[in-house]
Amino acid sequence: MRTALIALFGAVLTLSAGAARPAAEVPQAQGPAPCTDSVAACEAWLAFGKGPAKTKVYTSYGLTTRNPNIRRALVMVHGTNRNADRYFRTAMAAAFLAGRVNDTIVVAPRIIIASDKPEQDEVAWPSGGDSWRSGGMSTSHPELSSFDVTDELLRKFADKRVFPNMTSIVVTGHSAGGQYANRYAMTNKVHDTLGVPVSYVVANPSSYAWPDAQRTLPVDDAEPAAAKEGWSLMPETTAHTKFSYGPYDAAAMKCPNFNRWPAGLENRTGYTAGMTDDQLKKQLVSRPTTFLVGQVDTLPLGGFDSSCGAMAQGPTRRARGEAFVKFVNDKLGAKHAIQVVSECGHNDRCIFTTDAVLAVIFPKN
Repeated sequence: MRTALIALFGAVLTLSAGAARPAAEVPQAQGPAPCTDSVAACEAWLAFGKGPAKTKVYTSYGLTTRNPNIRRALVMVHGTNRNADRYFRTAMAAAFLAGRVNDTIVVAPRIIIASDKPEQDEVAWPSGGDSWRSGGMSTSHPELSSFDVTDELLRKFADKRVFPNMTSIVVTGHSAGGQYANRYAMTNKVHDTLGVPVSYVVANPSSYAWPDAQRTLPVDDAEPAAAKEGWSLMPETTAHTKFSYGPYDAAAMKCPNFNRWPAGLENRTGYTAGMTDDQLKKQLVSRPTTFLVGQVDTLPLGGFDSSCGAMAQGPTRRARGEAFVKFVNDKLGAKHAIQVVSECGHNDRCIFTTDAVLAVIFPKN
């Protein structure tokens, strides 16, 4: 049913892209109509400071046009393919299902790498590796990190001259975008400066930035065979909690870099280089974050990270998420929520269009 509804919505968006929405759907005499599809009319340039450096985004409303209708903002970070167009459509489908198209600005930034052939003055990050998803510095504009993209967006959302009624901002991402969201939540430097509450939603990443050198032991819910039982839809959709933690034998596993950033806090570079471990741990604990794992995201599909550093965190994406949240909550005193999203695997559209998730990415004001 969900798939059919999304397909229908996609057809409606395609037909109506670039045109005004019916009058009944837009509050009269207040603000512009939303842009609803990943077409040129929905593209905008996000300038850093006075420029000329810039990043392309897909956005449902103008970033600088006064709009009193907007009460919330959603930043949707793409996956490893840097397909911001797809993720914008996913986010807009979710906004439609939640009834939040008219009062939410949805933005999907395009965080590209050097091989993506950037346009003039478009900021790009190193090809390959974890740089763009972990706050690495740009190759084209070395003074800018990938986390500066979302910093700049959040500052725009908090500008009362443009969005006078903004009451909440959510930063989310799926897969590689989930890695970005996890690391951005614990590291960003604007969270407490905006005057608008910010929350974070981390969906199905292959790895997390662990705040400690301990890792899960391969027993109970982290035992590989048990962790993969999700494929049969057998486990309940409550998060598994039988995890044990201990020192990781890096020598025996031939994985000396298992705790280096972005898998851990060691040897940090880029946006986080000048921050202390204690500061990052404090921010990881205090900033409101919800973690989403697909009930059946238990297969090595969709760019699954099977490196030794990632495997040290658990055998599957689902197990890694469950173990990470339990560690942060139990060992560090955080109170983060985790949702096992019923019947979803490694699929952003399944995850973000589930009713229980809509309430998280579009919080009530």
